[in-house]
Amino acid sequence: MLVLCAINLLNFYDRQAPGALVEPMRREFGLSDTQIGLLGSMFIWFYALAGVPLGRIADVWSRKKLLTIGVTVWSALTAASGLAASFSFLVFTRLGVGVGEAVCAPVGTSWIGDLFPAKRRARVLSLFMLGVPIGGALSFLLCGPIAQAWGWRTALVSAAAPAIILVPLLLLVQEPARGASEQTLEGSAASATEVKGSIYALLRIRTLWWIILSGALLNFNMYALATFLPAFMTRVHGYSVARAGVTCGIVYLIGGVCGGLLGGQLGDLVASNARNARLWMAAIIALLGAPIMYYGVTRPAGFAGPALVAIGVGYGAFNTYYAFVYASIQDIVAPNQRAFTMSVYFMAMYLCGASFGPLLTGRLSDFMARRAMHAAGAASLAGFRAVGLQKAMVIMPILSVALAIVLYLGSRTMNQDVERRESRMHG
Repeated sequence: MLVLCAINLLNFYDRQAPGALVEPMRREFGLSDTQIGLLGSMFIWFYALAGVPLGRIADVWSRKKLLTIGVTVWSALTAASGLAASFSFLVFTRLGVGVGEAVCAPVGTSWIGDLFPAKRRARVLSLFMLGVPIGGALSFLLCGPIAQAWGWRTALVSAAAPAIILVPLLLLVQEPARGASEQTLEGSAASATEVKGSIYALLRIRTLWWIILSGALLNFNMYALATFLPAFMTRVHGYSVARAGVTCGIVYLIGGVCGGLLGGQLGDLVASNARNARLWMAAIIALLGAPIMYYGVTRPAGFAGPALVAIGVGYGAFNTYYAFVYASIQDIVAPNQRAFTMSVYFMAMYLCGASFGPLLTGRLSDFMARRAMHAAGAASLAGFRAVGLQKAMVIMPILSVALAIVLYLGSRTMNQDVERRESRMHG
């Protein structure tokens, strides 16, 4: 379990490292915010599309071998990103990183599902998903200062180094049998071949549709924030690249870890009350987080402290999602379908949400900046990038309200889908 958590941490560290390096890369290659967003979006497109076949492989082949290959590929290409002499080569290497990282979530969540019973999964999955805030925090805390001292290329090369230790450790871990944590009515482990299905069978699960839509909304916000938060602090509040990296890293670390742990504790606490209680709780927290995030992104220059506190709380609210929703996914599908289900879920939510988060936020930022420039009668866009980005980031609290609504609608179909899955297993 510790090795899986460390690998997921590296997964998000390498994924979000370019977010901490946006400003030096933008200046070197002369990029617009739209191009910066496109870099993140193209990564996500490849990540999402590669995940489905890799998820199917993870349900029938050695998860340990597949994950070992994935970690090796994405780490090698992260290091290669530091050699980029053009924006095109940088895009190419990031696409390869996306393919390698597509292995991690389907394999990791399926593996954990076979290690722990249903009533303990929210807490354990929340620990696994702490890789999101901790990996993001470390990418900001380390990459920003490294880039300030030795350049952004060195920061990317150093991001790949932990794989040298993690790959050998992974090879020493014993993989559990599929369905090992599932208990039949007679008390024996459930067969990993008890239920066979296809993508069409999965998509007949109504709750899964709502969960997929919720993932798209959440990931839009998460990837927009990861891509532009350091730039937001640099442009709006006048931070240096190093200070923005360290500050955003602290926000990610405190807000994300507190939110993730809270989600895990509440997820297992409410699970005994009702089968759909986890989705209910996720909806409530998403709704409460929206006005707090709005307050944070709209604070003007000179109010960096309140802005960071509010953004940290809003980001924490986003991170409670994983424990609630990932545990719910485990409840509505059979053990031998979990990796494939997660890959389908990831494909849909990344293609429909995360891929648009950086791109549309970047385009909206450019649009708002140009509009402010024209309104002021200015000839240069440079002085208006802060205004444009700040207005563009208001989209995040708006989508958080939509996320709450979708999670509530998913909770209304959850009970029937769990009952249907249990009747197939025991019938």
